[in-house]
Amino acid sequence: MSAFPRAIDRRTFLRRSASAAGLLTIAFYVGPLAAEDEAPPVAPKPLPDPNAFLRFGPDGAVTIEIAHSEMGQGMWTGLVMLIAEELSLDWSKITVEHAPAEKAYAHPFFGMQMTGGSTSTAGEFDRYRQVGALARTLLVQAAAERWKVPAASCRVEKGFVVAGAHRAGYGELSAAAAALPAPKEVALEPRAAWTVIGTPQKRLDAPAKVRGQAGFGMDLQFPGLHTALVARSPWFGGTVKSFDPAGALAVPGVKKVVQVPSGVAVVAEHFWAARLGRDALKVDWDPGPGAAVDTEAMARSYREIANSPGTKAKSGGDAAGAMAGAARFVEAEYDFPYLAHATMEPMNCTVRIGADTCEVWTGTQFQTVDQAAAAKIVGLPPEKVLIHTQFLGGGFGRRATPTSDFVREAVEVAKAAALPVKTVWTREDDMRGGFYRPQFFHRVKVGVDAQGAPLAWRHTLVGQSFIKGTPFEGMIQNGVDPTSVEGVADSPYVEATPHHLVDVHNPPSPVTALWWRSVGHTHTAFVMETILDELAHAAGQDALAYRRARLAKHPRYLGVLEAAAQGSGWGTPLPAGRFRGLAVHGSFYSYVAHVAEVSVEGGRIRVHRVVSAIDCGTAVNPLSVKAQVEGAVVYGLSAALYGAITLREGRVQQSNFHDYRPLRMNEMPRVEVHIVPSTERPSGVGEPGVPPVAPAVANAVFAATGKRLRQLPLRLA
Repeated sequence: MSAFPRAIDRRTFLRRSASAAGLLTIAFYVGPLAAEDEAPPVAPKPLPDPNAFLRFGPDGAVTIEIAHSEMGQGMWTGLVMLIAEELSLDWSKITVEHAPAEKAYAHPFFGMQMTGGSTSTAGEFDRYRQVGALARTLLVQAAAERWKVPAASCRVEKGFVVAGAHRAGYGELSAAAAALPAPKEVALEPRAAWTVIGTPQKRLDAPAKVRGQAGFGMDLQFPGLHTALVARSPWFGGTVKSFDPAGALAVPGVKKVVQVPSGVAVVAEHFWAARLGRDALKVDWDPGPGAAVDTEAMARSYREIANSPGTKAKSGGDAAGAMAGAARFVEAEYDFPYLAHATMEPMNCTVRIGADTCEVWTGTQFQTVDQAAAAKIVGLPPEKVLIHTQFLGGGFGRRATPTSDFVREAVEVAKAAALPVKTVWTREDDMRGGFYRPQFFHRVKVGVDAQGAPLAWRHTLVGQSFIKGTPFEGMIQNGVDPTSVEGVADSPYVEATPHHLVDVHNPPSPVTALWWRSVGHTHTAFVMETILDELAHAAGQDALAYRRARLAKHPRYLGVLEAAAQGSGWGTPLPAGRFRGLAVHGSFYSYVAHVAEVSVEGGRIRVHRVVSAIDCGTAVNPLSVKAQVEGAVVYGLSAALYGAITLREGRVQQSNFHDYRPLRMNEMPRVEVHIVPSTERPSGVGEPGVPPVAPAVANAVFAATGKRLRQLPLRLA
């Protein structure tokens, strides 16, 4: 998802304490959704509901509830580190839990409980430290009163408060601390005193995952649980005309066949019976308008649409007049396909409906939205719907749907079947009927002066909006979907061009579209960074030097650019047959540069090495930052070299990893990640590494072959 926070005032830290079974409970509060600014956000204003909790047991064990979903990005460790910086913890006694779905856990930038937009660390940076600081203050005060010593003489140390010969564990002090009045302010440890933040920490969720003990949604089992598979229309927007359940009901283990809004569900004792039952089910479909969708025809229509004026997204000067006076031009057209999220764990959701409760177990990024959707279906108030967030086997935005598609469907199935049911999507189900990064077309014309500097920039984008018609439609301002034009309308290259005009068309489509890891930047970065290479080449200048000149007023862009170039040995000789390409891009308030080292043999592109640099502000856990950049390279290369969802006669042609290929193990390049030191606030890490991957490779391919590739996935023939 895209991030749209703004800088907001430091809030007053609020506390609600409760003493139960000797537990100390500390809460903090969040602020509302705000619009995007240039700078990363600061601490949000308080709201009357608590956001996250820190609990101590009598034995000193600490439980930390995390409001954000853990899907491999390291939230279970990074957010704990923020508390641990202020409150020295014994890491062997830490238990981390996914928080329940409640208003208390609303995201500070979006006003609802969710994980996305690479905003979790940025959003929680102040609050989680303040939780630790408040706990420290109260525990120290409780100890000082017990020992009758000044609080200033006490310190915290690995789960204990210590003062001279006195020593007491947090658990011993928790009840007394809970009874104390909350201070109005707490002092945070200064950066110079940090001993946890900025140090590499192994992930707290890793041992359970390595041992196979981690609870993913697909793993959930309990007595009486059934499994369902749903037969959905092969066409987007198609509906059931009629169905014959006889074949399905004849399969041993199949218990029920029920119609739901998304199709026909086969409910069985286990997955294989449900799968065989669905295969035997006969459904007569009304294809609807989706039967006419053809992605090749769509690409042609986008070119026609681009010939007419679109909605103005960015303008300055007189682009048309200046273009006429340019010394020369660089023109290009770009095509981008639909992309699937291709999560390792397919969609699944378990639902048990009681007389006055509804329990949902799933890996979700959108707890609040899912809770509201389930509540509406079962006719209960949202607080009666219990969302048990499981580990997510990959998200990339797919588990954050405004329609709550897979959760809504599972609740409908359980309600119709009157049974506890786990509704499972096969990978083929999601590949052929899920949500996709929209197909897009770009047309760019840049007029340059005699020195090769951009004088006029004309840029048109055509592609489907995925936020129109959703609860996020309010992000559309003056007819412009910001997720369609991010990376172009706010590009430093465009802003530095005296005369520019960026417009956009968002034609509708029956195909369901959704944010995909790094959202609009997935296509805009490719265009901006490959056209920059073309401009540099046309000017007879080195690609690095040309970018330096364009980014002279943007030190953070320059910082990652220089770090990646230096780390890669830019400008030094390479082994025969290898070539370098460079790209740099800013997104989610972070800045990433990649240098790709590539060879081309027999028409095949092989990436041998990627040197990356990231400036994500304060790197809370450098190990997680490096891991996320490495993962972004894999994800970005998969899309750059192979990713494409195509439709013929309304039907998706791809089905699984054999024809929608991820990068294979033997294709993995060596990845070197350089974290640029920064004292800025933390910013995005999970997504910013993806956008510059494909253009870095494409620019290296040009260096190798002299051929400009303007379509993804990259093809030489």
